[in-house]
Amino acid sequence: MAQKIIISSQFDGGNVRCLDSSDPMQVKLHIEKDNQSNFFQWFYFRASGVANQNCQYQFTNTADAAYLDGWKGYQAVASYDRQDWFRVPTSYQDGVVSINHKSEMDSIYYAYFAPYSMQRHDDFIAAALEHPRVQLDVLGHTLDGRDLDQLIVGEEADGKKKLWIHGRQHPGETQASWWAEGFISRLLDDSDAVSQALLAKAVFYITPNMNPDGSFRGHLRTNAVGSNLNREWLKPSMEKSPEVYLGLKK
Repeated sequence: MAQKIIISSQFDGGNVRCLDSSDPMQVKLHIEKDNQSNFFQWFYFRASGVANQNCQYQFTNTADAAYLDGWKGYQAVASYDRQDWFRVPTSYQDGVVSINHKSEMDSIYYAYFAPYSMQRHDDFIAAALEHPRVQLDVLGHTLDGRDLDQLIVGEEADGKKKLWIHGRQHPGETQASWWAEGFISRLLDDSDAVSQALLAKAVFYITPNMNPDGSFRGHLRTNAVGSNLNREWLKPSMEKSPEVYLGLKK
């Protein structure tokens, strides 16, 4: 007898609501909107009780998602250990995105893109600070009370350029966090001639994640109160967009 399928997303970056999981071939799901916003497209959830079952996960509201062209040719990602991610068969038809997959294990994670958790962010910041060339500037705090971390890489000196890099204003674009990790890691590679040449001419002020609240909440585009940060640079405020306000203040 098949086990009962359990769908959960109450974890760092998680987002989905299960409507019905009684039929493995019609597990009906709903992607939740960003808080105080109509944007949605990011999903990230765990399915349990699915070992060796052919399952179809149907997102019933994807016809109203933020970027419909994003479903064309799209393939979701899955992981058993949340470290290694692989593509799974995905289709979009009649306004419904469906993932068709047979899990080899009892528990599996599915996501819109490969997630980059706030825990990984914190771990990476801690590791980067072990390098003598790196300083941490906590610009302030977000509406959910999280630190807004900026890494200063290099030594200031007369004639050096100052370069500012902001990543992941849209929390659902996790590629930005993966890029920031790779970029900073290369800057800190003492054997890399290109990095050494850059650091001889410039100091880097890098905010790897401009939207930690939205990242943790499982949002697509906005912060804790529904502000789209890349639309806030002209008139930011501590009430609506402290992430931008604090970044400009520095």
